[in-house]
Amino acid sequence: MLRTIDLRGRVLSPAELLAVVPRADAARDEALATAARLVDDVAHRGEEALREQAARFDRVVDHAIRVPADHLEEALRNLAPEIRAALDVAIERVRTASAAQVPAPVVTDIGVGARVTQRWQPVRRVGLYVPGGKAVYPSSVVMNVVPAQVAGVREVALASPPQSAFGGRVHPVILAAAHLLGVTEVYAMGGAGAIGAFAYGVSEIGLDPVDVVTGPGNNFVASAKRAVAGRVGTDSEAGATEILVVADDGAAPGLIAADLVSQAEHDEQASAVLVTDSAVLAEAVQAALPARVEATRHSERVTAAFHGPQSAIVLVDDIAQATAFSNAYAPEHLELHLTDPRPEEFVNAGAVFVGPYTPVSLGDYLAGSNHVLPTGGQARYGAGLSAATFLRPQQVVEYDRAALSEVRDAIVVLAEAEALPAHGEAVTARFEA
Repeated sequence: MLRTIDLRGRVLSPAELLAVVPRADAARDEALATAARLVDDVAHRGEEALREQAARFDRVVDHAIRVPADHLEEALRNLAPEIRAALDVAIERVRTASAAQVPAPVVTDIGVGARVTQRWQPVRRVGLYVPGGKAVYPSSVVMNVVPAQVAGVREVALASPPQSAFGGRVHPVILAAAHLLGVTEVYAMGGAGAIGAFAYGVSEIGLDPVDVVTGPGNNFVASAKRAVAGRVGTDSEAGATEILVVADDGAAPGLIAADLVSQAEHDEQASAVLVTDSAVLAEAVQAALPARVEATRHSERVTAAFHGPQSAIVLVDDIAQATAFSNAYAPEHLELHLTDPRPEEFVNAGAVFVGPYTPVSLGDYLAGSNHVLPTGGQARYGAGLSAATFLRPQQVVEYDRAALSEVRDAIVVLAEAEALPAHGEAVTARFEA
């Protein structure tokens, strides 16, 4: 079901490795152009554009874009007890892990009377996006809201697509999760337009611009973040999901097949990749896939994802080559099914799942880690969502007269060297009689 990329017997440079990793580049390029248009439309036409996009993409008209408080209350009242219990566990675990991501202030005394304090300030207002197209993601409510709250964000706005099946309301389980976390500002809007609305604000519905936009979504949502970057802060572009499994001949092919299917069910553009030095394992995984795909609810979606250019089985000579391939690919989710996993060598990944009892599904819900992670190779330089996403490191500088006097001459020298003499004069002015 998956195509094979055979890298055995080849020595590839870092650039060559980047060139052979399976990507759906054409789909991403198209998404970027479309998302930019949708964002621009919302920026200029506000509510009118949002309603047109809702009719086009969500098949919803005349809905309440700003969710009334009674919709939130009703959703929580009607939430199934077992779902609420599971959400409570997820909230507790993510809150515990997120608390460890908030640094304490650090005071550094450079010398007598010379002090620099490093502190982390939360942004004032955030817009959190929760997908709602092919699936329902109350877990993404938890993954977005909890780190923002832990960071100390004062204003939290949340958006999720309106659902035609619920009369244009946001899915009730998403509303219930939001209300459970105390979020009162919720909008029934989806896709790239929602990201644009957060960035520019929509006065007609009482939506003020935010400082940071976060959340997962499809490639259009991820591309919309790129379109608004610079106007607002964003987390990583968490687009169509990716799983990369690195495995050797000791791995269980049935588990690998199950994990590949689990991520491919998200979206037809999902990436499912196995890298192995064992041709026997590769064949066994190929053999295990058809029955598992046929048995799963979203078999057509999974099949489409497997047949896309973004999915493959990659054969390599050894685990060292598998490691190099993985670091070039920089997957959103990396599973290590290895006799000797050595996770410290797999440096480029949104999250690393070690061993047969740590599937990506665990991280999606209850590991305590965050499931909003960079896709499209951005894990080479970007991080997943955390409390740090909502914090700005800020330096507070305090020097007294004697401490400034000690470095006065050096400042003047450097200012003259840079042809900026007024910089030096601003210092010497403090010592004029």
